[in-house]
Amino acid sequence: MATDMPSGQVTDLDWLLSGLVQRVPYTRSAVLLSADGLVKSLHGMDADSADHMAALAAGLYSLGRSAGARFGDNGEVRQVVVELDSTLLFVSTAGSGTCLAVLAGREADAAVLGYEMTMLVKSVRPYLMTPARQAVGAPSATGL
Repeated sequence: MATDMPSGQVTDLDWLLSGLVQRVPYTRSAVLLSADGLVKSLHGMDADSADHMAALAAGLYSLGRSAGARFGDNGEVRQVVVELDSTLLFVSTAGSGTCLAVLAGREADAAVLGYEMTMLVKSVRPYLMTPARQAVGAPSATGL
């Protein structure tokens, strides 16, 4: 499908997350977030819950990066999975500076969900990138 959207520009991607949740049985919700925990898009939960999920997912992703630096030859985080009594939480990289967090019921097929998350990310990766934030007071390109 052709698009006029420039590479790296994120628009409303709620429909993408909705499709993922609908394709994988027992999947409840999904949040696309910046690696520092800001919600970019969501499906299946209210804004307050999405903010909480984004903060949790960013923390898990950060722990995964730390584990990779210490024990994984600086390998990139592919996926972090948290298995609770009745819920599965998946957090995966979704592009430069972006993560995808998905909640599913215990009955969900983890392999299918992981595969669908990977396929979603691969299909739209250029649109999922989050540029690094500039420090407050950092000089701009124009010097102003």
